Amino acid sequence: QVHLVESGGGVVQSGGSLRLSCAVSGGTFSSYAMGWFRQDPGKEREFVAAISWKGDFTIYAHSVKGRFTISRDNAKKAVYLQMNSLRPEDAAIYYCAADTYGVEASESDHDYEYWGQGTQVTVSS
Repeated sequence: QVHLVESGGGVVQSGGSLRLSCAVSGGTFSSYAMGWFRQDPGKEREFVAAISWKGDFTIYAHSVKGRFTISRDNAKKAVYLQMNSLRPEDAAIYYCAADTYGVEASESDHDYEYWGQGTQVTVSS
């Protein structure tokens, strides 16, 4: 069983930065592709960023490209999302997810088998 725990969410002013972390336990973290998704109440969950198992390939949603950076530390079994130049529309609950069958980054939430409980990001204007 794979367990994911996000942290680092909070309240930040527009233009500010936050760094989200996702600690993973169980399984073989270094062989999983990992992703970040977000969901605002009343809206569908949307893809934010994903990273391959080696960390050598990343993909981003168009809305966050150039502002957000996904990274991973396989030794620490953690994945991170550095969020800069935050906007009010970035406010959501952010979830990390593990694709235990895939090694390449994926935008589809159907490819991810395990999910964390989420961390709230609030951006004030």
